Amino acid sequence: MKMVRSWYVAVVAGLLAGPAVQAQAPPKPGPEHEILKKMEGTWDATMKMEGAESKGLSTYKMDLGGLWLASTFEGEVFGQKFTGKGYDTYNPMTKKYNSVWIDSMSPAPMTMEGTYDAAKKTMTMVGEMLGPDGKMAKNKTVSEYKDDDTVLFSMYMGDAKEPMFTITYKRKK
Repeated sequence: MKMVRSWYVAVVAGLLAGPAVQAQAPPKPGPEHEILKKMEGTWDATMKMEGAESKGLSTYKMDLGGLWLASTFEGEVFGQKFTGKGYDTYNPMTKKYNSVWIDSMSPAPMTMEGTYDAAKKTMTMVGEMLGPDGKMAKNKTVSEYKDDDTVLFSMYMGDAKEPMFTITYKRKK
């Protein structure tokens, strides 16, 4: 008898919850995703680090129903092949942009969150990544959208006042 009652309770609970689950629509991209969408396309990249300069190529495409900006970077760092992939989105619950980055030089992902300043056309993100010493380290990135075809990206480690490296992105026409 207990088994029949338990089964009955489970069925009734499922029937009551069903309409609520069905009524919940999947999330849709909002106006904040339009900021990310502006990056779609192929970009030439010029990286400057420790007095050296290297070239790369980056591609961006909105993915996963327009909620995430997927990126791929291919280039060289200090003469070694370097590849990386990223996903960026806007989370309406936290009112923050989120980013996940993985690459061929680190076994751990870099995760970040931040905001976009429309007046300055600047995205500032803070987070953590595996540092050269094998410990998690704070970092900050600043992306300045100079115009529709030029972005200056700067990466800061810890509390540094000067960027560890910069990348100037120029949209390929």
